[in-house]
Amino acid sequence: MKTLFPNTIERKWYLVDAQGLTLGRLAQFIARKLTGKEKHTYSAHIDNGDYVIVTNIDKITTTGRKDQSKLYYTHSQYMGGLKTISLGDLKAKKPFEPLRLAISGMLPKNSHKADMLLRLKQFQGAEHSHEAQTPENITPTSF
Repeated sequence: MKTLFPNTIERKWYLVDAQGLTLGRLAQFIARKLTGKEKHTYSAHIDNGDYVIVTNIDKITTTGRKDQSKLYYTHSQYMGGLKTISLGDLKAKKPFEPLRLAISGMLPKNSHKADMLLRLKQFQGAEHSHEAQTPENITPTSF
């Protein structure tokens, strides 16, 4: 069996309205679009994912008490340099960061990860600046 190599990579633009959607389930849906796993030309060593525009980032919900109990950790590599921040505080400070971190954890850990994250466009309101690309409206139906 031979490995098929696509001659050209056609990238589509998708628009997702995140209002009222759950953080983890939305991240899983977007990660599949960014990797291109739903395409018939998918191959693990080729980056053939699509562009995803996410609007209404500030209206993403979480279940349970994750706003207080889920913690994100960073370390400065100095002794005593561990910093923690809760999901609720992170949403208030940087509203784009929780979704980006969730998607980043679901992408493959290789050299394509940075390029895939660059194809993720996030906006707080319902308007976005990518009208010229004529994105296709999709709603996550996997949940």
